[in-house]
Amino acid sequence: MYTNKQKGISLLGVIFLGLLLILVLSYFNVSIRAVVESPAGQDNIEYVGGTTKSLWVTYLKEPLTYFWEEIWIKLFWDSFKYNLERIRDGLPTDIDEAALDLQIQAEAGQ
Repeated sequence: MYTNKQKGISLLGVIFLGLLLILVLSYFNVSIRAVVESPAGQDNIEYVGGTTKSLWVTYLKEPLTYFWEEIWIKLFWDSFKYNLERIRDGLPTDIDEAALDLQIQAEAGQ
Protein backbone atom coordinates (compact mmCIF):
# COMPACT_ATOMS: atom_id res chain seq x y z
CA MET A 1 0.00 0.00 0.00
CA TYR A 2 1.27 3.44 -0.90
CA THR A 3 1.30 6.06 1.81
CA ASN A 4 2.09 9.64 0.98
CA LYS A 5 4.49 10.92 3.62
CA GLN A 6 5.07 14.18 1.81
CA LYS A 7 4.62 17.23 4.00
CA GLY A 8 3.71 20.68 2.78
CA ILE A 9 0.88 22.55 1.15
CA SER A 10 -0.41 22.27 -2.38
CA LEU A 11 -1.32 25.08 -4.76
CA LEU A 12 -5.00 24.45 -4.05
CA GLY A 13 -4.23 24.72 -0.34
CA VAL A 14 -2.60 28.11 -0.86
CA ILE A 15 -5.60 29.32 -2.88
CA PHE A 16 -7.98 28.02 -0.21
CA LEU A 17 -6.01 29.74 2.58
CA GLY A 18 -5.98 33.00 0.60
CA LEU A 19 -9.75 32.87 0.18
CA LEU A 20 -10.17 32.01 3.85
CA LEU A 21 -7.96 34.97 4.82
CA ILE A 22 -10.06 37.32 2.66
CA LEU A 23 -13.25 36.03 4.28
CA VAL A 24 -11.83 36.48 7.80
CA LEU A 25 -10.71 40.03 6.99
CA SER A 26 -14.15 40.77 5.54
CA TYR A 27 -15.81 39.43 8.69
CA PHE A 28 -13.82 41.92 10.78
CA ASN A 29 -14.64 44.76 8.31
CA VAL A 30 -11.03 45.19 7.19
CA SER A 31 -10.80 46.77 3.74
CA ILE A 32 -7.82 45.39 1.86
CA ARG A 33 -7.98 48.32 -0.56
CA ALA A 34 -7.86 50.87 2.29
CA VAL A 35 -4.89 49.10 3.87
CA VAL A 36 -2.96 48.89 0.58
CA GLU A 37 -3.71 52.49 -0.44
CA SER A 38 -2.80 53.95 2.96
CA PRO A 39 0.56 55.72 3.33
CA ALA A 40 1.81 53.02 5.71
CA GLY A 41 0.70 50.30 3.29
CA GLN A 42 2.44 52.01 0.38
CA ASP A 43 5.60 52.45 2.46
CA ASN A 44 5.57 48.76 3.41
CA ILE A 45 5.06 47.69 -0.22
CA GLU A 46 7.96 49.89 -1.37
CA TYR A 47 10.19 48.53 1.42
CA VAL A 48 9.44 44.89 0.61
CA GLY A 49 9.86 45.56 -3.13
CA GLY A 50 13.19 47.30 -2.63
CA THR A 51 14.48 44.60 -0.29
CA THR A 52 13.41 41.88 -2.72
CA LYS A 53 15.12 43.63 -5.62
CA SER A 54 18.28 44.11 -3.58
CA LEU A 55 18.25 40.44 -2.52
CA TRP A 56 17.84 39.36 -6.16
CA VAL A 57 20.61 41.61 -7.52
CA THR A 58 23.08 41.02 -4.67
CA TYR A 59 22.71 37.31 -3.93
CA LEU A 60 20.40 35.38 -6.26
CA LYS A 61 20.75 36.69 -9.81
CA GLU A 62 24.19 35.30 -10.64
CA PRO A 63 23.82 31.74 -9.28
CA LEU A 64 20.25 31.30 -10.51
CA THR A 65 21.12 32.66 -13.96
CA TYR A 66 24.05 30.25 -14.12
CA PHE A 67 21.83 27.34 -13.05
CA TRP A 68 19.16 28.28 -15.59
CA GLU A 69 21.45 28.76 -18.58
CA GLU A 70 24.27 26.28 -17.94
CA ILE A 71 22.45 23.44 -16.21
CA TRP A 72 18.74 23.57 -16.91
CA ILE A 73 18.84 24.70 -20.55
CA LYS A 74 22.00 22.87 -21.68
CA LEU A 75 21.50 19.59 -19.83
CA PHE A 76 17.75 19.16 -19.59
CA TRP A 77 15.83 21.43 -21.94
CA ASP A 78 17.99 20.94 -25.04
CA SER A 79 17.93 17.13 -24.74
CA PHE A 80 14.19 17.19 -24.00
CA LYS A 81 13.56 19.32 -27.09
CA TYR A 82 15.87 17.14 -29.21
CA ASN A 83 14.03 13.96 -28.21
CA LEU A 84 10.61 15.54 -28.77
CA GLU A 85 11.69 16.46 -32.29
CA ARG A 86 12.84 12.88 -32.83
CA ILE A 87 9.48 11.56 -31.62
CA ARG A 88 7.74 13.97 -33.97
CA ASP A 89 9.86 12.76 -36.88
CA GLY A 90 9.28 9.08 -36.03
CA LEU A 91 12.90 8.45 -35.03
CA PRO A 92 14.07 6.59 -31.93
CA THR A 93 14.86 8.69 -28.87
CA ASP A 94 18.11 8.61 -26.91
CA ILE A 95 16.54 6.13 -24.49
CA ASP A 96 15.45 3.87 -27.34
CA GLU A 97 18.95 3.93 -28.81
CA ALA A 98 20.56 3.26 -25.43
CA ALA A 99 18.15 0.36 -24.82
CA LEU A 100 19.40 -1.36 -27.96
CA ASP A 101 22.88 -1.55 -26.39
CA LEU A 102 21.66 -3.04 -23.11
CA GLN A 103 21.62 -6.73 -22.45
CA ILE A 104 19.31 -7.87 -19.74
CA GLN A 105 20.98 -10.43 -17.49
CA ALA A 106 18.04 -12.83 -17.64
CA GLU A 107 18.14 -12.93 -21.44
CA ALA A 108 21.90 -13.41 -21.51
CA GLY A 109 21.58 -16.51 -19.28
CA GLN A 110 19.04 -18.22 -21.51
